[in-house]
Amino acid sequence: MLSHENQVRSFKTPSGKFLAEDRPLEALPQLGNVSQSFSENEVFYCPEESYFYSYCLERFVLSACSKAERAVEFGAGDGTPIIHSLTRNPFLGQIHGYELNPAACQVANTRIERYGLEAHYVIHNQSFFDAIRPEASYLIANPPYLPAPDDEIQMPALRGGKDGSEITCRLLTLDYSTVLLMISSYSNPVDTIACAIAHDYYVSDFMVAPLQFGYYSSEAKVKNTIHQLKCDRQAFCSDNIYFLAGVLFCKQHKGAIDLSDELIRLMTAI
Repeated sequence: MLSHENQVRSFKTPSGKFLAEDRPLEALPQLGNVSQSFSENEVFYCPEESYFYSYCLERFVLSACSKAERAVEFGAGDGTPIIHSLTRNPFLGQIHGYELNPAACQVANTRIERYGLEAHYVIHNQSFFDAIRPEASYLIANPPYLPAPDDEIQMPALRGGKDGSEITCRLLTLDYSTVLLMISSYSNPVDTIACAIAHDYYVSDFMVAPLQFGYYSSEAKVKNTIHQLKCDRQAFCSDNIYFLAGVLFCKQHKGAIDLSDELIRLMTAI
């Protein structure tokens, strides 16, 4: 795992500039004793990825909400990114998160109560796709994107299909007007963006962060799959890093500036 102490995060915008963030990753709310009860194979744990997701949420969603709007979240996990964002931003609306992992739900709900966020963040321990979801202005997700031939990996819930993009593309078929998704450069980003375009979305904005391979993506089966996808020009990464993009997809409308080409060029540059 990476050392996160006093780490400076850099996020690349469509303008080509990196936004430096000097807040340490330890600024994320701490899980305390709750986190000690579960291993990394029971509850997803990657502070730097969670921080980046939280930052994208603040920039693309919470800052744009001018009233009590509602969002739905696929895969809430332990709630870290959303809780972090809600403790830093005034938000009058409500986010409904859906998470199948009961251990993650336990952690999330304990921390939601601790921070007094029950009115703004509700976790449902059920399948997002099977649930009767409330009407919402936004769909947000850091979806599973590990590519692997089957579910026999350390945390099967993180598998995004054979090329890592299957769940992401399924979310893009649900016809929400605005969608914030985290997309990995090693999970067939070109076809993912093509899927979004095919479902009448354009890339309204994005940020990109370079990340090192971590605990989950370094598993042998996953790394071997990434290597094969790279040979097939479906994964783009070096031996040490990949790009993770926070992408704001919006439904097409006349006069919209589509940043799809810029995003593809950046995600495939490594």
